[in-house]
Amino acid sequence: MYDVAIIGAGVIGASVFRELSKYNIKTILIEKENDVSMGTSKANSAIVHAGYDPKIGTLMAKYNVKGNEMFEDLCKELSVPFKRNGSLVLAFNDEDLETINNLYINGNKIGVKGLKVLSKEEVLEIEPNLSHDIKGALIAPTGGIVGPFEYTIALVENGIQNGGEITLDAEVDKINKKDETFIIETKNGKKIESRYVINAAGIYADKIHNMICKESFKITPRKGEYYVMDKSQGNLVSHTVFPCPSKLGKGILVTPTIHGNLLVGPNAVDGDDKESLNTTGDGLANIKKSAIHTTEKINFRDCIRTFAGLRAVPDTGDFIVGEDKEIKGFVDVAGIKSPGLSSAPAIAEDVVNILKNAGLSLDRNLNFNGKREQVYFMELSKEEKVELIKKDSRYGRIICRCESITEGEIIDAINRSFGKVSIDGVKRRCRPGMGRCQGGFCGPRVQEIISRELNINMEDIVQEKSDSVILYGKTK
Repeated sequence: MYDVAIIGAGVIGASVFRELSKYNIKTILIEKENDVSMGTSKANSAIVHAGYDPKIGTLMAKYNVKGNEMFEDLCKELSVPFKRNGSLVLAFNDEDLETINNLYINGNKIGVKGLKVLSKEEVLEIEPNLSHDIKGALIAPTGGIVGPFEYTIALVENGIQNGGEITLDAEVDKINKKDETFIIETKNGKKIESRYVINAAGIYADKIHNMICKESFKITPRKGEYYVMDKSQGNLVSHTVFPCPSKLGKGILVTPTIHGNLLVGPNAVDGDDKESLNTTGDGLANIKKSAIHTTEKINFRDCIRTFAGLRAVPDTGDFIVGEDKEIKGFVDVAGIKSPGLSSAPAIAEDVVNILKNAGLSLDRNLNFNGKREQVYFMELSKEEKVELIKKDSRYGRIICRCESITEGEIIDAINRSFGKVSIDGVKRRCRPGMGRCQGGFCGPRVQEIISRELNINMEDIVQEKSDSVILYGKTK
């Protein structure tokens, strides 16, 4: 019997999971994939939005600004890369200038700090590589960039360190309620009993909701495609650069990543297929055309990867956060599209309050430790590197040449992992395979290290999901 069961281990479920570990309650995180951060939380723009865009009075506005303010301290606690690089919204004509002025007014009313409308000359002084066709821009210095999957993984790791439990490969099939207890059945045969349920199932949140509650919202998957550029393009801009927003979203952005690459995208295509993650020639061509309007200096020949992610778009027009009116103890945290990552810390705090108001007794966990440490070897000083190698020589062996990731960091990631360790699982934790060669050199080495450290056959190690087999057997 659990006090709280959380369905979905993306950034929202992970944030709630970690927040609940601050209390003396029994919590379980339920995820249908073989790892956490496998949906929207691993395939997004990696941006912590300032919060000038959401309409006043919406949950998006409420959570975005507060969440943004919480991010820096959280990332320090969890040893996750984060930087306030600031964001720009560009104006190319008089209509755009009116839009950014409206965003300035809206953002100030919401409580976004430091907003300012810049002239063309002021913009080009700080971002000389942008198009000279611009007429001005809104600058939001509190905007930031982060490692979204590193952040999600860190939240779960810290939640487990503080007593939370997780079950993977556990797709929810049925939810019933008997007296005051929810009975959750998964497709792999598990039965989980809990007093409260948090529905944080992302693009499947409507499906989970409808298993036990009356239908009250619908989630549409909105696909967004991206280019990831080599680090040779990483210094093209220092801010996250947006066009003026439209009804479909914030538009095709150009932004540095926290690890020094350049990210371009996404487009926005609504559909019905909640598993469609393919990129398209037309989609990528349109992204390229739009990005060139922002700056002509992107060398798309230096693209090292393209990818697509799905955003959960609710038909309500706003985040859905609250206890169901009829099924008491069932809390929806659904429709969390952009700015969902930015809002996640504030949403998690609010969910805890919702549970408290619903009757959950919350006594502080006096043993809670919010600190999580991770070694980033190349960021250490020369003296620190020498000392670490003296303690463990494996930190002196580079496995991923593109990203300069050491064997010691990879072993740390394996030891911190939960569930079945995959090549991409290690990649999300410490970045081997994220560089220019995309794992062409280091992939087999990582596979060998996993096999050795876990004492398992090479054939049993998958690329990512359970059916992504790499090796079928020996040839000689």
